[in-house]
Amino acid sequence: MRHSNLKKLVMAAMFAALTTVMTMVIQVPSPTQGFLNLGDCSVLLSAWVLGPLYGGAAAGIGSMLADILSSYTNYAPGTLVIKFAMGAAAGFLFHALKGRTPARKLTAQLVSAVVAEAIMVLGYFGYCAVFLSYGLAAAVDIPGNLVQAAFGLITATIVYTVLDHSHALERVSL
Repeated sequence: MRHSNLKKLVMAAMFAALTTVMTMVIQVPSPTQGFLNLGDCSVLLSAWVLGPLYGGAAAGIGSMLADILSSYTNYAPGTLVIKFAMGAAAGFLFHALKGRTPARKLTAQLVSAVVAEAIMVLGYFGYCAVFLSYGLAAAVDIPGNLVQAAFGLITATIVYTVLDHSHALERVSL
């Protein structure tokens, strides 16, 4: 294994662990077993730092582990797929759109985050409606998931901007 691939694998493992912890730190329950948390902040950060494959894997695995450790095991398979898709989309779009200027980076963050969070909202609606057999009653989670999406977008954008301005991201270039 090349050094850069090993470094990406180690960073992905670190982001998976960070995603698990950030998902579990703040859990505000919603009426249908979900919760508001900091996990989407880490999902987006892992995608923006690691790119689509490694960032998506870290997002999916870390989020799934949080579900398992929080006794939301019925959500774990859906979470793995949905959060991987979020990370892959966000990583791909961010790296395709970002430029060197702060305005281009911010635009890339916002576009990639909105697409990723739309995947989350629609993904959980579909998973709950079909696989958990909630049917259209799964729509009750949409407002909470939209709040989760906004929270993730805002916190990830702030954290990434701080890390970028501090040049910390240059030190972990992959």
